[in-house]
Amino acid sequence: MRRTAAQGEHPSIESEDVLAFLELAACVGATIWLDGGWGVDALLGRQTRPHSDLDVVVEQRHVQALEELLVAHGHRRVDRERERPWNFVLASRTGRRIDFHVVVLDDDGNGNYGPPEVGEQYPVAALTGRGTVAGRSVSCISPEWLVQFHTGYSVDDHDWADVSALCARFDLPVPADYKRWTAAQAPAPLEPPSGQGGRPRPTGRR
Repeated sequence: MRRTAAQGEHPSIESEDVLAFLELAACVGATIWLDGGWGVDALLGRQTRPHSDLDVVVEQRHVQALEELLVAHGHRRVDRERERPWNFVLASRTGRRIDFHVVVLDDDGNGNYGPPEVGEQYPVAALTGRGTVAGRSVSCISPEWLVQFHTGYSVDDHDWADVSALCARFDLPVPADYKRWTAAQAPAPLEPPSGQGGRPRPTGRR
């Protein structure tokens, strides 16, 4: 569905970085939903791979206060040439990146993302996920929608690792975008026993 503004290789975001950010967000009353790789690992309850950034969803009404607090703690905006009002990146002094997805909640609780005419949103059902990071309960994107958000672009091995783990854990169908991986895992057809054709024996009465 969407690619984030952050790209390239950067210092890994560890669980303690996630929790430290959530503590700061709580200071300004901002609800944070984990998205992306850390959203996946929160749903799975364990870290499955390194993460080069932290994808988060936050309401627009909290952005200014949260950004001011992060700047006071040494963060700054990066990748300015690619940012948009609803998607931007802040990096710490050590280069650890937080990728913000800014939403405006409508009366039904859907998180509208970007210009209204584009029609992108986090449906209310997507904002109901619960997971854990280092034993702490956190809000995150729900598994069904996190799988859906991993479609519609050129997916890679990292995407497959996330999607296959979510589908296995929550008994979800694997999207068609991942047929390259599912086809590779399909069992080979069984060969008929030597001396027998492929047709079954007749079972009718004599």
